[in-house]
Amino acid sequence: MGGGGGKSSPTSPAPRVPVPAPSPFFSTLGKNMKETFLPDDPFRVIRRENSSGRRILAAIRYVFPFADWAPSYSLPTLKSDLVAGITIASLAIPQGISYAKLANLPPILGLYSSFVPPLVYAMMGSSRDLAVGTVAVASLLIGSMLSEQISPVDDPGLYLHVGFYRGFSLACDHRWVHGWRGDGCLLATDEGHWRWESVVMGCGFLFFLLATRFFSKKRPSFFWVSAAAPLTSVIIGSVLKGLNPPSATSLNFSSPYMMLALKTGIITGVIALAEGIAVGRSFAMFKNYHIDGNKEMIAFGTMNIVGSLTSCYLTTGPFSRSAVNYNAGCKTAMSNVIMSVAVMITLLFLTPLFHYTPLVVLSAIIMSAMLGLIDYPAAIHLWQVDKVDFCVCLAAYLGVVFGSVEIGLVVAVGISILRVLLFMARPRTTMLGNIPNSMIYRRMDQYTTAQRVPGVLVLRIDSPIYFTNASYLRERIARWIDEEEDQCKEKGEMGVQYVVLDMGAVGSIDTSGTSMLDELRKTLDRRGLQIVLANPGSEIMKKLDSSKVLEAIGHEWIFPTVGEAVAECDYVLHSQKPGMVMDSAPHESMVFFYSFCIFHSNLKIPENSAQFLKKQFRCSCLHFFHKFTVVQVQSSEANNCLCQNFFKNR
Repeated sequence: MGGGGGKSSPTSPAPRVPVPAPSPFFSTLGKNMKETFLPDDPFRVIRRENSSGRRILAAIRYVFPFADWAPSYSLPTLKSDLVAGITIASLAIPQGISYAKLANLPPILGLYSSFVPPLVYAMMGSSRDLAVGTVAVASLLIGSMLSEQISPVDDPGLYLHVGFYRGFSLACDHRWVHGWRGDGCLLATDEGHWRWESVVMGCGFLFFLLATRFFSKKRPSFFWVSAAAPLTSVIIGSVLKGLNPPSATSLNFSSPYMMLALKTGIITGVIALAEGIAVGRSFAMFKNYHIDGNKEMIAFGTMNIVGSLTSCYLTTGPFSRSAVNYNAGCKTAMSNVIMSVAVMITLLFLTPLFHYTPLVVLSAIIMSAMLGLIDYPAAIHLWQVDKVDFCVCLAAYLGVVFGSVEIGLVVAVGISILRVLLFMARPRTTMLGNIPNSMIYRRMDQYTTAQRVPGVLVLRIDSPIYFTNASYLRERIARWIDEEEDQCKEKGEMGVQYVVLDMGAVGSIDTSGTSMLDELRKTLDRRGLQIVLANPGSEIMKKLDSSKVLEAIGHEWIFPTVGEAVAECDYVLHSQKPGMVMDSAPHESMVFFYSFCIFHSNLKIPENSAQFLKKQFRCSCLHFFHKFTVVQVQSSEANNCLCQNFFKNR
């Protein structure tokens, strides 16, 4: 077999893969930006409206999802939300006080944070079950990170910066959250003194809280017992009376601790955002509805910005409170409004009851919440599904234990980025084989029945081709060819003559990628091999055409499917060697498959494919009849006559 340039072009080429017409640059750029940043096309519901008034109404309903369920809100729904709202309020009041204390903040800020943010989320959030409020992990991180450089007594406005910058947070990998949540149970401070009376009282309240939680799990209908238990522990003691005072004037952007507030806000914000969206999606899955991630980010950001202007600190959707809300039978986000009303009544009239609340009671509430932070099933699930994900979780955990929150964040982010870069720089390439009695080609390491096609090496590239992986792919493809040729020599089979690259998974390619394909073509030409491309996308065809690589390879060697590419290569390969006997099982089965496809009228085959299969079958039958003597014919002339009459009659 001669070099790539010496190979004859296919006698009956498969349908040529078209090169898309060029499109304006800015139109293409806008389309790509939309595809990248707006995958769900949130403005689709607005564009499909005919009148401007309906479009404005659709825009309002998109930004404020409550407009969807508010018009059809009914009295039975209100009853369900009323029960759920009062139930989660009984949990929000003691938790708000306790978590604010955990963040080294005045306890009243915990109640403030359970009043304004839930109202904002009820209007802008897309989850029906999420109960908004403060969370233990974020409170602990705020207290530990800010207290390293400043006392909350000296500059309480600094904590309000955190809530403001929370609104600009983006996203966080949930594997990191599992690692950080576990560390929340390990951070404690020894003040150097203690009293046995406090220990006894604290342990007693802790036992009471854990017992009510256990009872609620055993008897789901008594879910309210666990929710109300912290409230009974707190009603022995008071905080300032009145609603949230405005705090916009406390936001000092020229503070020397501005960078500290920014860093703390980003770290706690991304954790809170990830937890809130994950919790919302979990309960949405239970009720078979969908929450919009874009709407959730807008809602979380807005409620924390508004909260920072009304003396609140970081809020999100805690799992424990949302679970109580779900079990209480909530129907819509109105349960958050009812909870806010209950907290408002508490702020106006009931705060004097909390004045003498012992710290040990608050500690018991915090400890009961902390015991549920280490999610062992989630860690086990990560280990069973993906060991690398488990390593990221473990790295975040160990980074905080032996370092700090910042170190844990850097380690987790670093490992995640390294993994992404590794996937980009070292993409997978796999060998494909033919599934017997078909023209389907699948991975040989996955399908044990897949078989090689002698003389044709089929490889699949499982990633875009960029400058980061172009050199690696060229070297890896060359290695595949060398390994295949060595194996063919050992078995005494035909060596590689065609290299078919399945480009179906190659979503994009840059100039380095096109140069790599051109260099690969030249290398194969020198070795007497022909490169063949199968299933290239429109973007790939544009780049190959613009770079003249398509012209160098030849349009006749570009195919829409791997099956057509291999069949064409196999046909050309054996039609050039008429004396060659087809010994391999794949070709034997292929002959029968061709005959089955062509001569069964119930199969609809395109005319060009049928003509090609007839020619392939005609060529293959000559050798097949010679070897197996299916029909006793004594000469090649008789074979030709038989085949001609056979096709003529069909």
